[in-house]
Amino acid sequence: MVGLYFAVLVGLSVYGAHRGYLLYLYTNGRRPPACGQVRSEPPRVTVQLPVFNEVYVVERLIEAVARLRYPRDRFEVQVLDDSTDDTCRVARAAVDRWRARGLAISHRHRADRVGFKAGALAHGLRFATGELIAVFDADFMPPPDFLEQAVGVFADPRVGMVQARWGHANRRYSLLTRLQALLLDGHFVLEHGGRYRGGCFFNFNGAAGIWRRAAIESAGGWQHDTLTEDLDLSYRAQLAGWRFVFLPDVVAPAELPVEMSAFKSQQHRWAKGSIQTCRKVLPAVLRADVPLRVKAEAVLHLTANFHYLLVLALCVLIVPALVARTASVGGQRLLLVDAALFGLAALSVVTFYAVSQREIGGRWWARLRDLPAMIALGLGLSVNNALAVVEALSGRTGEFRRTPKYGLRSRGAGVFGGGRRGPLRVQPVVEIAFGAWFTLAIAYALAAGVYGAVPFLALFQVGFFYAGFASRVPRYDGGPDGEGPAEGGGP
Repeated sequence: MVGLYFAVLVGLSVYGAHRGYLLYLYTNGRRPPACGQVRSEPPRVTVQLPVFNEVYVVERLIEAVARLRYPRDRFEVQVLDDSTDDTCRVARAAVDRWRARGLAISHRHRADRVGFKAGALAHGLRFATGELIAVFDADFMPPPDFLEQAVGVFADPRVGMVQARWGHANRRYSLLTRLQALLLDGHFVLEHGGRYRGGCFFNFNGAAGIWRRAAIESAGGWQHDTLTEDLDLSYRAQLAGWRFVFLPDVVAPAELPVEMSAFKSQQHRWAKGSIQTCRKVLPAVLRADVPLRVKAEAVLHLTANFHYLLVLALCVLIVPALVARTASVGGQRLLLVDAALFGLAALSVVTFYAVSQREIGGRWWARLRDLPAMIALGLGLSVNNALAVVEALSGRTGEFRRTPKYGLRSRGAGVFGGGRRGPLRVQPVVEIAFGAWFTLAIAYALAAGVYGAVPFLALFQVGFFYAGFASRVPRYDGGPDGEGPAEGGGP
């Protein structure tokens, strides 16, 4: 039991060291040279807006994209609408208004959802006239100068994709949105930034990016055999020789999920899709003629969600290991090893996210108060994401489930009405049971005098209780657009 426990800790330490390596690449890697300015005749751009049942935000999306500054004779917009609700009417009305004002904009509605988002993008590409293809999801609000800032990078003919950083329009809405903002900031600033500066592979995030059409087509186009078509196409394109560019100073605000159930559904889709993509492209990565360090980083990138299986194993083993070792001679000394490992892991996480907030700027130190809660939430997601990994390994493709958005930007915008709960599912019950399991562990640690273990056990306890109980909050019934300023880096 104790041996297995330490094997799990070693596995987790590998992924912890990988986080440190990305931080090293970010702070020590070279910034690639600038790629040039927009040529005298700007490339033609098609902006694709894939939407599905987004009645609360689709009009806001169309308005924001219609106001992008770019030569109108080189610019078109496609609203790729798979909706089955009133979104079609709202989107069509907005499209008609902007078309009457001279914008080249079309509304394309599919009668089926074959391929889900990937299918919609592939369908739109058949009719697109742009050399460059920009993609925004329904909850995004790109600034007017987005294209002006990003298109110049394509002066380098080797560039196949440019990814901007996501901002967070409703960061201050709740504790949950603040924690999501921290997680995404770390992903964009240090994961994307480190990989980009270190010359490693990184991925398009599904929105707020621009593709060269030739890169999409030469890599095999949008495919829908995984739930993360963006990660899949990204690796295929880079393996085909296209270069990707990350622009951290180009920020497109988006709306974060305000419900725990929606957030967990999003995380489940990302985790499952990443392992599906791993199974699909990892053999090609291992065969690729790229430096060993690039290949090794790609392996850790693609397998990153396996660490949730290790976290879940740790959750099961940590209490028996604690009991067995406190009861044995010398067990108390061995606990010092645990304390050192957990302490280093916590320091790694804190450093990683603190640096990402410092790089974003503003009152970054004020945002660090949420780091303990963010760590707890990450632990609490282990049941949700471990199940996603198991589903991916079992070969179950699954349905692309949208993350509902409501156009909320401040806490007073709309209400959770009607006490409308979803059906009782097993997963939140399991999470609450794990919370109770760690409550017993804390009680045992206090009784045994192992006080140093209590803070770490409490992170697991709080994370599982939060993930479980928050999933039972009544779902949002919708409401009008909220008020309050959109934000990117502010706390």
